[in-house]
Amino acid sequence: MNQSIYLTGSGQTRFGEHWDKSLKDLMEESIDAAIESADCTALDIDMVVVANMIGEMTSDQAHLGAMAASFLPHHPPALRAEAACASGAVALHTACALLESGKAQTVLVIGVEKMTDISPSKIAAALMGAADSEKDAACGLTFPGIFGLIATRYMYEHNLSREQLNLVSARHHKNAITNPFAQFRKEIPAETISASPRVADPLCMLDCSPISDGAAAVILSTKFESPIKIAASQLATDTLSITDRPTITSFAATKDAMTSALEEADISRDDISHIELHDCFSIAALISLEDMGFANPGEGIELYEKPLSTIHYALSSINASGGLKACGHPVAATGIKQIIDVSKQMKESGNMYGLAHNFGGAAATCGIHILQQS
Repeated sequence: MNQSIYLTGSGQTRFGEHWDKSLKDLMEESIDAAIESADCTALDIDMVVVANMIGEMTSDQAHLGAMAASFLPHHPPALRAEAACASGAVALHTACALLESGKAQTVLVIGVEKMTDISPSKIAAALMGAADSEKDAACGLTFPGIFGLIATRYMYEHNLSREQLNLVSARHHKNAITNPFAQFRKEIPAETISASPRVADPLCMLDCSPISDGAAAVILSTKFESPIKIAASQLATDTLSITDRPTITSFAATKDAMTSALEEADISRDDISHIELHDCFSIAALISLEDMGFANPGEGIELYEKPLSTIHYALSSINASGGLKACGHPVAATGIKQIIDVSKQMKESGNMYGLAHNFGGAAATCGIHILQQS
């Protein structure tokens, strides 16, 4: 970072099914919570960045920047960012760029999605906008199908068993029990995961993140200081379709974003204590941990089989919030919510560094943010 960017306020709705709340209601709730927690006032906000993927299809609503700005008394300049499920990370990255450039001193960043009011088939079609419509969607693939192919290949290459894969979702559900904002706050035994309905072989229903409504907001500032600041904000991209990649069991965008983020923060991965990663499907958690360098290829499952302290001396939590799997995944809100969760974990533990990993599509876009506590 060229200068210090502080996390001065944050707030979110609970993720889940909000039949009585609109996209606008969810956005307003998260904004109010963020401003209430901040050291600044609403009038101190210079710009607004809104992350949203499918508002047009689910709520007949675009132009969300202007909608968000209308909640503030002075209607500051606002814009919308979209990069599929990485929309939250891209919105954060955009805000950081505005702050570093001096175009703004305090920026409100919001991620919002309303997904439960339309049919599952329409949601599946909308989410496939994150894939290649000519190479992927044309053959009938959905994202469970894409990650089912990835899981099949990974299990073949690394001899991962179905029973081992169960451990990922089981751990994340257990972590969510104490998270009041999580969609599912119930422990699920590992053997139950593979006993749930098969969705896209070998993935079962409980390997998949759910359809969710929700919003999350943060206020970033170079003017108003706080104990937590953004040490790095990096984006990387890969081919949109997995058919154009040399391998589908490793995501190049995650590797690239991680390398750049560590360099920007001027730390090593051994300094990171908390990770909120993009577990849209259970297999994605293992691949992401390996691509970020916390495990060797094929060994990510060891972070679920053994105590973290015996594997990585600094890493104390992975998706302590419950991750996408148990918290829910209102797609554009996820990247913002991860920042909020990492900051909470750092404040509670006193540890210095945490990381949020958010990707869109099959990691065609990846954003990594590293937080630092003073």
